[in-house]
Amino acid sequence: MQTPRAIRRLRRRLRTTFATRKQRRHALVGPLALWRQKREFQIAFLRNQGLEPRHTLCDLGCGTLRGGIPIIAYLDTRHYTGIDVRPEVIDEARRELAEHRLTHKQPELLAAPDLRELHLGRRFDVIWAFAVLIHMDDDVLGAALGFVAEHLAPDGRFFANVNLGERPPAHWRGFPVVWRPLPFYEAAAATAGLTVEDLGEVRHFGHVTGDERGDSKHMLCFRHAPAGSAG
Repeated sequence: MQTPRAIRRLRRRLRTTFATRKQRRHALVGPLALWRQKREFQIAFLRNQGLEPRHTLCDLGCGTLRGGIPIIAYLDTRHYTGIDVRPEVIDEARRELAEHRLTHKQPELLAAPDLRELHLGRRFDVIWAFAVLIHMDDDVLGAALGFVAEHLAPDGRFFANVNLGERPPAHWRGFPVVWRPLPFYEAAAATAGLTVEDLGEVRHFGHVTGDERGDSKHMLCFRHAPAGSAG
């Protein structure tokens, strides 16, 4: 008799087998059935937070451009930079871009295994990390916040959704899945010269998918700490 876990694995394999090419592509970065909802949420959230076509945006953990496609379409040419740790996922992102006929927008798509070694020499009005910080261990999180501090415009904002609370870590596709209390993020932000504000659960911004784990994540907003504040 099969265990519940084995049954879930079998169901996932069956869903993948009969999925469309686009569904299989975006399953590399999240739930196969929810990719379209998560795409629509990202552009809606960013526009509601004041993103304008003239702004520059860095999509940290851009993946397969599940969320990046409408952002690229909305922003002015060369105003989008996408970064992911996995080169094979960036390859899929380039295919997605071509299929949507958006190469003329000239986004920059980069594979970067170590953010400590990535120095782009420019700053962004918005840095965005959707379902990314939840997959970073403490050391990688520190590197990411250091990257943000270096590349965020003086009045820019960094948005990221996270699991708030304390639970044993889990794993997904070789990445950790972590929960941290807000004071942890406050301390990590301060170390990088940033401040952080909890904006609330993403369900209150329209992320309502029926997946409680995803809908109950919190959206954080990081900014540069005021000059002269203690770090």
